[in-house]
Amino acid sequence: MNDDFAKLIKLSKYVSLNTPLNVSQTDPASPLCVRAKGRFLFNGSEKLSIRGVTYGPFGEAGSDREFGSMSRARRDFAEMAAANVNSIRTYTVPPEWLLDVAYESGIRVMVGIPWEQHVTFLDDSALRRAIIGRVEAGVKACANHPAVLCYAIGNEIPSPIVRWHGAHRIEKFLRELYWRAKEHAPNALLTYVNYPSTEYLELLFLDLVTFNVYIESRDKLEAYLARLLNLAGERPLLMGEIGLDSRRNGEQLQARLLDEQIRTVIDAGCAGTFVFSWTDEWHRGGCEIADWDFGLTRRDGTPKPALAAVRHAYSGEVSMNTVRSPRVSVVVCTYNGQRFIGETLSALANSNYPDYEVIVVDDGSTDATATIAGQFNVRLIRTENRGLSSARNVGLRAATGEIVAYIDDDAYPDDEWLNRLAMVFLTTDYVGVGGPNVPPVSDPLVAQCVAHAPGGPIHVLLSDCEAEHIPGCNMAFRREHLLSIGGFDPQFRVAGDDVDVCWKIQERGWKLGFSPTATVFHHRRDSLRAYWKQQLGYGKAEALLERKWPDKYNAIGHLTWGGRVYNARGLTPLWWWRRGRIYQGTWGTAPYQRLYQPAVTLLGDLPLLPEWYLVIAFLTTLSVLGIVWKPLLMIIPLLVVACGLSVLQAVINTIVASSCRISKQKKPDWHAGRTLLLLHLMQPLARLCGRFKYGLHPWRRRGSARPLLPRARTLSLWSERWRSTGDWLRSLQMLVRSEGATGLAGGDYDNWDLEFQGGMLGGVRTRMAVEEHGKGRQLLRFRVWLRCSASGFLVFVLMTCLAIAAATDRSWTAAVALGSSGMLIAWRMFHECSLAMQKLTSALRSFQTETQVTELPSVTVASDNRTTVAVVE
Repeated sequence: MNDDFAKLIKLSKYVSLNTPLNVSQTDPASPLCVRAKGRFLFNGSEKLSIRGVTYGPFGEAGSDREFGSMSRARRDFAEMAAANVNSIRTYTVPPEWLLDVAYESGIRVMVGIPWEQHVTFLDDSALRRAIIGRVEAGVKACANHPAVLCYAIGNEIPSPIVRWHGAHRIEKFLRELYWRAKEHAPNALLTYVNYPSTEYLELLFLDLVTFNVYIESRDKLEAYLARLLNLAGERPLLMGEIGLDSRRNGEQLQARLLDEQIRTVIDAGCAGTFVFSWTDEWHRGGCEIADWDFGLTRRDGTPKPALAAVRHAYSGEVSMNTVRSPRVSVVVCTYNGQRFIGETLSALANSNYPDYEVIVVDDGSTDATATIAGQFNVRLIRTENRGLSSARNVGLRAATGEIVAYIDDDAYPDDEWLNRLAMVFLTTDYVGVGGPNVPPVSDPLVAQCVAHAPGGPIHVLLSDCEAEHIPGCNMAFRREHLLSIGGFDPQFRVAGDDVDVCWKIQERGWKLGFSPTATVFHHRRDSLRAYWKQQLGYGKAEALLERKWPDKYNAIGHLTWGGRVYNARGLTPLWWWRRGRIYQGTWGTAPYQRLYQPAVTLLGDLPLLPEWYLVIAFLTTLSVLGIVWKPLLMIIPLLVVACGLSVLQAVINTIVASSCRISKQKKPDWHAGRTLLLLHLMQPLARLCGRFKYGLHPWRRRGSARPLLPRARTLSLWSERWRSTGDWLRSLQMLVRSEGATGLAGGDYDNWDLEFQGGMLGGVRTRMAVEEHGKGRQLLRFRVWLRCSASGFLVFVLMTCLAIAAATDRSWTAAVALGSSGMLIAWRMFHECSLAMQKLTSALRSFQTETQVTELPSVTVASDNRTTVAVVE
């Protein structure tokens, strides 16, 4: 009898007569197979919420007392089922009879595989091999059993041990355990049970993330769960242990706290939790544990009040923390979206939210989109093609809900999507709320590669709960606030409207929130051509945004976010060995140990920027001039380095993504790798082409102004109405921005107050002094001087020196080309400083317009009976 047939015979006793015998846990579509999909677990097609308790061991491993008798297990599992418990977690590999009883009782088992994590196991090669063998044996012993929920390949390696070996070695060893276990159970879910003291371990290969967390404060638990959900990325998060010792805290407090903890975990959107533990009886390290009473039942089997509390907490699903559910209008904007619109509307029809409507805005489609949408219970509005923003505004005006949620026509939501969004609105004052967008696992290979390539729709977070930007495929707003800012700007026909709306909201002083479990599944582009076209469109959107929000962009035309760009499929930094610093506490004793990443610098990010291709183009031009002047051939090594950095960056990200994120194979998927490498190289070039086509380039003009001779000068303003220094500077900053220049505020260690950029090569800086003249009268003095780019000046000097050297060698073609380049850079610096100077002085003089002056003395005085402003040069 071969192995496959033997497994089939073993499994057949758990399968009903109506189930085909070829269905097994190795088939992901099997109803017996628990699988991860985004942040949730599914049993077949049904979402599975883990409501668990820990169970055993009650005696020495391998002894008859380890899990008690079969009759005791049946009795315990029956009581668990009555308490709405559907899963248990064991700390040792259970015998087959226990799995059989669990399956008969409808209980899933998280199988823990114990090994010597409390010793420096990596220093002993024999022990290391024994641990690997023990994990393999544990997985093989339970493989294909339908009661298995998942396997825990380790549990709480103590932080001193991790500190001793180093985080990287521990991560590498756990990765090896993962793949060894996968060889024996390729479709089983594998996890490692972590805890806050080693939170910094980066275990991206795990199928689900599990943490043991003991926090008694509801507010602190909510905050930490939000952090863990973001750390988990697109994987389910399980609480491996929660609980309270009734011996020290009392049984009533234990019951109350467990009820609160379970509801907090459910409300946060975790995939489930395990309460520690089923009974006070517990065995560890070769002895009975007699000074803890964490159980839901006492050692004699009698229930504590905590059991009733757990039964009550496990009986409900998402708690809305309120008695009402606000009406939500879901707007789906579509243009020729027949490919996925049916999937989107079908998923929305299956939402479990009690009060919502679906509005489909067909923006002039020429395919069967309207016909497909008409088959669903939706409000269909058809318009001529005016672009995405216009369609979103149509949906906004037609909405009847107090909350308006937007989803793309190539995405579909989780059935709890609206519940999660509404919960944030009901419990906070956020004006807008977003959530993650996850690529469906069924997408073709190219789409999966695009999902792991740069330039996709991602969220930017200021904290674990507050967002700086939420992508348009998954965003919701309070309708009255969205209307008050005028909705979406119609100039954004394809992209950029979501960024613009987020900035307009924050400009009003309002905030955006983020719900890590308000998930939509978003199909990515499934061809290289479609991806290129998308990135070109994003480049155009960036150009439009820069014209509207010039202060958001730096001199070279790059947008820098204030928050952290969260992306589970994100880019690995080129300097990947700079993991950051781990906060470990004195002597490694901190209970919460976190990884703090170093601040992102422009130098470290250069190979990721589209503008890096301009550097490559510049070096290429100099290298080509080497044909007529040989010394320029020495530039070729620099060109090779510049190109090599881009390729190296792409290779690093390709290896990481293809090895553990796309194919979920132990070895890199080279077919996916080739596609990913190409995507990483083409994305910055596509963005650059899109930006350039619509005027976003480093030598762009910031507004229109007549240049003013750039020189240092002092300007003075007289006012008879007192204002604070900050008010004056903020007013000046806003006025200069209205002139089309970017105004930057000085930092804590700068000897200047404001900097106004005329471009990437030049600008001006100013420092203000305020003289107090009594009765609220002030004389403001502004010292203004030029600010030339150091890099621009160095390039000018370099070009000039090279031109002189080429002329000395009588290579006139090279000399003219290099000299012209140097002169062009010098003229550009002069011109940009002139523009910035003119805009600053124009802004100072514009105070007279603000105060509606009718008569002006020779010193340019403006008066409105309250304020007198004089501009004196």
